[in-house]
This record gives sequence, C-alpha cells and structure tokens, in this order.
Amino acid sequence: MLNVVTKDLGWIEVIVGSMFSGKTEELIRRLRRAQIANQKIAIFKPKIDTRYSKGHIVSHNAQRIPSVAVSNASEILDLAGEAKVVAIDEGQFFSAEIIDVCEKLATEGRRVIVAGLDQDYKGKPFEPMPQIMAIAESVTKTLAICVVCGNPANKTQRIVVDSQRVVIGENDIYEARCRNCYEDPPNAA
Repeated sequence: MLNVVTKDLGWIEVIVGSMFSGKTEELIRRLRRAQIANQKIAIFKPKIDTRYSKGHIVSHNAQRIPSVAVSNASEILDLAGEAKVVAIDEGQFFSAEIIDVCEKLATEGRRVIVAGLDQDYKGKPFEPMPQIMAIAESVTKTLAICVVCGNPANKTQRIVVDSQRVVIGENDIYEARCRNCYEDPPNAA
C-alpha cells in the first residue's frame, strides 16, 4: 500500500494580453467560479489604478468585483488572510517584489491568479509580467480586436504623445492594434 501524503497544492496562473483584450473579464470569471465552489478569495489591485473604482476591479465591459487597493506587493501577504485564491489585477504596475509574493503564496498552497499587460506601449516586455509568466504553471494570452482592421490584436497603441512608461488611461489614450497596424510611438527610440 502506498503512503499518500496530502498537501494543499498551490500554483500560479497568469492572464496577459494587450489593453481591451478581456484580461480583467477573464480574471473575474475565474473568481466567480471560485466563489461558486465556496473558496475564500482575496482580490488586490495597485492603488495607482483608479480608472473605474477604488474598491473594485472593473473590466472594460463594466463587470466588477470588490478588491483591495495596495501600495506595494508586500501588503498582499499581510492582507490575504486565509484566502485559498489570491487574485492580483494590473500586475505590471507592481515592482519586481510581486514575483516573490506570488511564489510565497503559491508555496503556501494557494491558487494565485495574476492579470496584466505583457507588453508596454512600445511593444516591449512589461516587467514584472514576463518573470511571473516564467514561474507560472499556467499562462493564458488574450487577444483584442484591432480597431484599424478588425484582425486579432496583441499590441497596445498609445494615441497620445507621452514618454512616460505608465500613463493610466482608457480608449482616450490607448487602442488595441494588430502587428500590422501597430505604429512605433514617436518617442520609442
């Protein structure tokens, strides 16, 4: 007879894509399913993201679920409590510390779901998301629809001139574009 050691198995899931690709919508879908399964959840987002609500993560199609806004990733460890599922939206807005936070939570036996942009407006990897994808057990890449031609889009086109890497905004500042319709920003050098 085999000795079976049962242990809570934790893991990391990542949802990435361009803006307007349904990342937050997919995150909310997974969290609703966890709620149906009576799993305790904790949801976090960076304080910098105040586009729709300070106390919710909100998709572009207005789906919402309550969340806690945090200033830095280490707060997540303190606030996750007994949650079996820990969700983090807009992961690209956290420092590299988020990588260790995700690892620690998963090692504790929790399901960790992180959603965020995999590329910035210049089409470059948006740290720390590539590093989180590298340690994740599961990665889902979502695609938007190119506003120019209607093909699948995996780029975020900034339509205003601003050289800052992080500019919080909506469709007044960004558009989803495919590889062919994406244009390098004038300040991309």
